[in-house]
Amino acid sequence: MDLILWRHAEAEVAEEGSDDLSRQLTPKGERQAARMAVWLDRHLPDSTRVLVSPARRTEQTAQALGRKYKLRDELVPESSPDDVLGLVKWHPETGPQAKGTVLVVGHQPYLGEIVSRLIGMNDAICPVRKGSVWWLRARLREGQLQTVLMTVASPDLISRAWDDRS
Repeated sequence: MDLILWRHAEAEVAEEGSDDLSRQLTPKGERQAARMAVWLDRHLPDSTRVLVSPARRTEQTAQALGRKYKLRDELVPESSPDDVLGLVKWHPETGPQAKGTVLVVGHQPYLGEIVSRLIGMNDAICPVRKGSVWWLRARLREGQLQTVLMTVASPDLISRAWDDRS
């Protein structure tokens, strides 16, 4: 199983008293999502399941990909890594219980906690930049379950206008 974790792109700062789930992408965030979506679309299998937090900023990020997706309450910002891993059917000790590729569009800190847990980092939370993708793959090697970090991609480094950081 491949598990791809895509953190939402840059979003507006929450105004006092506003609903966090309604925050939208900034113009920079829209560009980040579009850049990452082009890269992802070239690499994702057609059969990829796309699961998205119901927050507006994550849905906007996923929409840039132009594929079907499902909004899942298990992916709200307050979710735990266990909630997310349960949703994608990936047990931290025994590995994935399903095959195929799953793309999760979600939030920190749970994305970073999942990365740390699955690849055995000493830190509890791995920093995951806004708009970036972490691609993980489970495999059996000599009877042992391994999670391999296939790649990390950032919208700033995959664009042709690499020096356009506005």
